[in-house]
Amino acid sequence: MLKNVNVIISLNKPAGITSQQAVTRVKRLLGVRKAGHTGTLDPMATGLLLVCLNEATKISGFLLDMDKRYRARVKLGERTDTYDAEGRITEKKDISSLTGVEIAETVSMFRGRITQKPPMYSAVKIGGERLYKLARKGIEVERPDRTVNIYEIKIEGIDLPYLDLTVSCSKGTYIRTLCDDIGLRLGTGAHLFSLERSGIGPFHIKDAVSLDDLPGVEPNCFYSIDSALSALKDVILNDTDYGKAKHGMRIEDSKRYKLINNEFVKLKSPSGKLFGIGIDDHSEHDVIKIKRLLNL
Repeated sequence: MLKNVNVIISLNKPAGITSQQAVTRVKRLLGVRKAGHTGTLDPMATGLLLVCLNEATKISGFLLDMDKRYRARVKLGERTDTYDAEGRITEKKDISSLTGVEIAETVSMFRGRITQKPPMYSAVKIGGERLYKLARKGIEVERPDRTVNIYEIKIEGIDLPYLDLTVSCSKGTYIRTLCDDIGLRLGTGAHLFSLERSGIGPFHIKDAVSLDDLPGVEPNCFYSIDSALSALKDVILNDTDYGKAKHGMRIEDSKRYKLINNEFVKLKSPSGKLFGIGIDDHSEHDVIKIKRLLNL
């Protein structure tokens, strides 16, 4: 049992369950009281879900901000109300005249900074209510666009009506919406047929553990908070600053640590032990503010 272990589990979520149901199963299998995930996968989707245990739940927001990678199968010629294969088909179009060149040119248009409108069947709140609850009542409301970044979108195969893509993108990207928008641009309609999240920041699906294998996995196969936040700079404090910071007090005159304004950093004791996350704030005369204290 890992009830007192503060780690991040790289889980390969199966299809057919929600992300929260996956977390609940992890808690039950490992005897953990406190756990949470760092970015929802729809029930139909599979792949990488980071599950934080105990003190690691305090860093979930930092992991949520990481870039994502996906493998998606798109079905062309059919549009659905949920933008995926679980929805009701709302439109069908003939795709027999589609060419590989036309598909490739259209897909390339979605590389870079783009705007997306969140789907009605999503957990986004408008006026205090989840969109999917409104959608189930047959209500559609205006949703503000959001800007996301598609770093790479690559065609892995075309076998009409199916189109296989790999996508590397910023947080907050809706792959369902991306598929629907590609279909609209082609004039044929499209929806997400299947989806696997293959990567989150430095985490990769090849290293993920399944729910079936989880009970027999050794704890050293999981990620420490320190290693999970490898992208953040280490700041080893002197005795005086450590004495203040471990009680939540900000560190004055932080120029000696040579940090960048608004940079999140891992705060460590003089002996190198991680105890918190801070942010450097030049707007207040170079101070490090404590964002999270970790009881490790």
